[in-house]
Amino acid sequence: MHTLEDVDKEKLPQHVAIIMDGNGRWAKQRGKLRMFGHENGVESVNQTVESCAKLQIPFLTLYAFSTENWNRPKTEIETLMKLLVNALKRELKTLNKHNIRLKAIGKIDTLPKKVYKELTEVMSKTENNSGMTLTLALSYGSREEIKTAVQEIAVKVKNNIISPENIDETVINTHLYAHFLPDVDLLIRTSGECRISNFLLWQIAYAELYFIDVFWPDFREHHLVEAILSYQNRERRFGKTSEQLN
Repeated sequence: MHTLEDVDKEKLPQHVAIIMDGNGRWAKQRGKLRMFGHENGVESVNQTVESCAKLQIPFLTLYAFSTENWNRPKTEIETLMKLLVNALKRELKTLNKHNIRLKAIGKIDTLPKKVYKELTEVMSKTENNSGMTLTLALSYGSREEIKTAVQEIAVKVKNNIISPENIDETVINTHLYAHFLPDVDLLIRTSGECRISNFLLWQIAYAELYFIDVFWPDFREHHLVEAILSYQNRERRFGKTSEQLN
């Protein structure tokens, strides 16, 4: 079993994004309600955040709640939101201890007032931290993000603030929720599902994808290490040939 010591610190991914999948199925296997899986998934979040901070990975983004998740049963949504509030309250000291700045992307103004208040407070109290940036994707959908960006750019074109011929990737990127994040280097999805699920579609254009057949509540530091080692053993060509890189 590999440890953090096995990771090449010179070849770290700058931005790791994780689709934390499988809480419900993990609970079902144990004859429990889905909420039991969400509760146990919190420990996986804690371990992953601390491990990435120890490795000094600059950016970690977690898919916490999608726009589609609003269609889930009301009781499950309420439990998720309660867990989120409690986790934010509890983890503020840990975030500051590890010099972690908390950010959020998505339609966060649609979150319940209590969640929004706690989230913005923790973001405010960690904004001067200069270590890792931990971003929670909340009420987030990548197509919605891109649609909103296109609408904002269209208004600026209409008002002669931007000319159409000057619209490039940089302009588009500055209008995204995640404008402060670099492109994703490594995307991890747990639970054995091999889908992107409307997550950071613009930002993962050249990401290395890593799918692991482990439910999120069972995801531990050594699983993260295996994902990073897999990333470090791949050749990232960005459209070039191996010969050009060498």
